[in-house]
Amino acid sequence: MQRRELKCIDEVQQISLEDALSSQEVEVAYICSENSSHEDYIRQFLNAGKHVLVEYPMTLSWAAAQDLWELAEQKGKILHEEHIELLMEEFAFLKKEVLGKELLKGSLLFTSGPLEEEQFGFPAFSGISRLTWLVSLFGELSLVSATLEEQKEDKYVKMTVCLETENKCPLTWIEEKGPGLKRNRHLSFHFKSGSLENIPNVGVNKNIFLKDQNIFVQKLFGQISENELVIEKKRILHCLWLAEEIQKYCQ
Repeated sequence: MQRRELKCIDEVQQISLEDALSSQEVEVAYICSENSSHEDYIRQFLNAGKHVLVEYPMTLSWAAAQDLWELAEQKGKILHEEHIELLMEEFAFLKKEVLGKELLKGSLLFTSGPLEEEQFGFPAFSGISRLTWLVSLFGELSLVSATLEEQKEDKYVKMTVCLETENKCPLTWIEEKGPGLKRNRHLSFHFKSGSLENIPNVGVNKNIFLKDQNIFVQKLFGQISENELVIEKKRILHCLWLAEEIQKYCQ
């Protein structure tokens, strides 16, 4: 499922949703639509007996994600949430830098142009890739507080979230979106052994979508261990649960 009309690519004609759901030739669905539509499309394709790869976030609620995973298991199908941010060179650099170090405090700020909440969800969901970075680097997190500054007429929003690691180390996550704001990421991590301020130029991210698709294919062929699948599912559900708790806190 694409958010755009593609018509014909390499002599392959785009088909309708109804045809994709009913066709015996379609075994896998890739969902690349607005976040608000993910849950419905996943449910339709799973019920039609298709494997599903979906862009993050899988859903805009923790309970819905749990329900869809149960449905996938009932149908004997693979449900894979794409996470290209974990395949980026920047994340690989961070993971290496963080390994074995004792965190004291940290912050992650992301800025970009405005996004329509109706289509892409509350900022904690539309920005869940940043939350996934923090959880992947520092383990499961607890929510301490969250605030939302919003100027609807100016299409400006700033979400500030205070999190805590299991060792009670503070992490601040900020999503700031509005006209004129460039897509950028600023981070600051302070460890007992030193500090890391932003990420140096670590190279171009090559074929990260293809790499993620390869992970999906490995799942289809049973080439990923049950333990790895359990760990991944736990991380995804934890991030969705945190995003939902942040949204509740702000409202």
